[in-house]
Amino acid sequence: MKFTDGYWQTREGYHVQNPADIRDIVQKGDSFTVYAATKRIERKGDTLNGTLLKATYSSPMPDVIRVQLNHHKGKVNPGPEFALNTLNTDVKITRDENGAELQSGNLRVTVNKASGWDIGFHYNEKRLTGSGWRGPAYIESATEGAFFREQLELGVGEYVYGLGERFTPFVKNGQVVDIWNEDGGTSSEQAYKNIPFYLSNKGYGVFVNHPEKVSYEIASENVSKVQFSVEGESLEYFIIGGNNPKEVLDNYTKLTGKPALPPAWTFGLWLTTSFTTDYDEATVNHFVDGMAERDLPLSVFHFDCFWMKEYQWCDFEWDEDMFPDPVGMLSRLKDKGLKICAWINPYIAEKSILFDEGMEKGYLVKTADGSVWQWDKWQAGMGLVDFTNPEATDWYKGKLKTLIEQGVDCFKTDFGERIPTDVVYYDGSDPVKMHNYYTFLYNKAVFEVLEENLGKNEAALFARSATVGGQQFPVHWGGDCSSNYSSMAESLRGGLSLGLSGFGFWSHDISGFEKTAEPDVYKRWVQFGLLSSHSRLHGNESYRVPWLFDEEAVDVVRDFTKLKLSLMPYLFNSAVESTVRGLPMMRAMVLEFPEDPTCATIDTQYMFGDSILVAPIFNKEGDVTYYLPEGTWTNYLTGTKVEGGRWVSENHDFKTLPMMIKPNSLIAVGAVDGKPDYDFAQDVSLHLFELADGQQAQAVVVNQGAEQELAVQVSRNGSVLEVTAEGAGKPWSLVLRGLGSVSSVEGGSYVSGEHGVVVTPASDAKQISIQL
Repeated sequence: MKFTDGYWQTREGYHVQNPADIRDIVQKGDSFTVYAATKRIERKGDTLNGTLLKATYSSPMPDVIRVQLNHHKGKVNPGPEFALNTLNTDVKITRDENGAELQSGNLRVTVNKASGWDIGFHYNEKRLTGSGWRGPAYIESATEGAFFREQLELGVGEYVYGLGERFTPFVKNGQVVDIWNEDGGTSSEQAYKNIPFYLSNKGYGVFVNHPEKVSYEIASENVSKVQFSVEGESLEYFIIGGNNPKEVLDNYTKLTGKPALPPAWTFGLWLTTSFTTDYDEATVNHFVDGMAERDLPLSVFHFDCFWMKEYQWCDFEWDEDMFPDPVGMLSRLKDKGLKICAWINPYIAEKSILFDEGMEKGYLVKTADGSVWQWDKWQAGMGLVDFTNPEATDWYKGKLKTLIEQGVDCFKTDFGERIPTDVVYYDGSDPVKMHNYYTFLYNKAVFEVLEENLGKNEAALFARSATVGGQQFPVHWGGDCSSNYSSMAESLRGGLSLGLSGFGFWSHDISGFEKTAEPDVYKRWVQFGLLSSHSRLHGNESYRVPWLFDEEAVDVVRDFTKLKLSLMPYLFNSAVESTVRGLPMMRAMVLEFPEDPTCATIDTQYMFGDSILVAPIFNKEGDVTYYLPEGTWTNYLTGTKVEGGRWVSENHDFKTLPMMIKPNSLIAVGAVDGKPDYDFAQDVSLHLFELADGQQAQAVVVNQGAEQELAVQVSRNGSVLEVTAEGAGKPWSLVLRGLGSVSSVEGGSYVSGEHGVVVTPASDAKQISIQL
């Protein structure tokens, strides 16, 4: 939201007051408050009839500083508020006649009293950003109410990322971003998952702690500033530091919540009925059996909206005309080794058998006169479940529990963005703040009922909407994209942005949701989709099984599904890391290579975990140009070695793409490629790529409970590889990729294999020495 007319003037209709003269700094415990007049005070009489703005600085955990700006603090705040975690923090405060300083860990804020308003944020000795002259402001409008804004410095060469799943350009500089969840597809500035947190390539993050609309002007109103504003009398934000962007994400997710670990079976291939297609049990079996007959490993079958009768969403009752024996059908599908997902949303249509019950018991959101809020968008006469009412939440969860007992393993929690603001909630929550926050309560309730009935690390959603903290309830997918290359690219941008906003797991509709993709788009998107955190074939008007596109599509789905499943030891360890450190499995290049300036703006490729670079192909011809950081990289699919530190142009058929392994990597490859949930440590092979002299490579293999079973480290000293292993209770091997022979092996045996020398440790060997 813009308040200025150019650099010097204020827009008509706004009255802007900035802190101009610091009058006092008062310490209270582990915080201090700065009191600033909005004009220069020359004599005592100047203190009358004026505004005093306040800024309080504190720290909820090391390397994080909280900033609370306010004008009048007496305003009632009915909530909701984001749930934040705090840690014991050793805060150091120093004060003198020139100002004050608060230090938390390596992060500190300095207040320079002599300069009118000069606030600096520093990590160690490096200045990250600051708030200076005309930065913070209390703004009044006769027609729009009051606002509070902040402007933080944006340095030369500094880029801003994140702010949720945004499909606009990856680098947010120059953009106007409103944090307001909307159902806008993937081709506009609107977003399903708006997160008021941004990450800077200068090594810090900024989280604005407001569930309501936060309006950002990112080098757009003032080109050297990031501005954010909210309506009201106060503004709260956090500066989050770290030694690198990964540490910043770790600290942000310590504050707002770490992602849960999805069960291993969720990483396999999902197939859905699609949205508006006709289907019954025979149709479902036709597709499920067709996948099996073609040796296409399938892990999850998803029933989209029309498992319930039209106009009755949601009543959580199977359409008896199409599914007369739902319990038997689900049992028969599960006998085929499948997990089951069912589509739901938080709306109760008037024709649903649950509407009268919800209305009578007060479980639906109301209008000011006590009526049930209703409209006809999406479902005729639908109401909205009031998750601020504990009884309504338990009622909703009870309906889902029945489905779980029938055999449903997870839920696709669709919608949650079309939330009205002219309503009254059971607990008195501010409906404007609830617009974005509603999705947190909705997805939390569904995740909880799964966890309560299936166990910890067995709960999984397929969620579309999110707000701060929603990362705790994975998985999320990218919403309604079109079936073309442009939409494939915008989906990737959205996923990379979401990953830089604290979300570890993300998916998208392979080949696009709207319309039906051409065969080439389908095959290219399959490659991308099966090299993503989670992989789902889904669409709108047509089925998405590969043989409906062409026979080559069948081969591509088979090859890349089996490829992903064979990589589960590597991928699941990466997933565990996401839950511990708050890192995304699909990582923007800038996250993994923050010191390489070329990586700062790349949004057409990504790191899958910390060692695999994926560059999807966005054209029919198979042409791709991608960037490799320094070192010798190896194409996992072809074995081709490519020198990095440059852009590379190639052409690929539908069986390959740039899937490049970072040098000095040790990739754990499983012995199974038919399902995702297997014993990852049993007969695992560790593939070593381009280990340079003096370097080390490590790999950890965990089980499905996230417990470490094997840890291997390989060090190179000249022509000798020293291998150490911990927990080697099951057979494993080491593959020296690209090497045809070695001179000798102590502590094991070796043979030549398809991809290079295969070293097998002697029984219970902890140390192996390999002479190259």
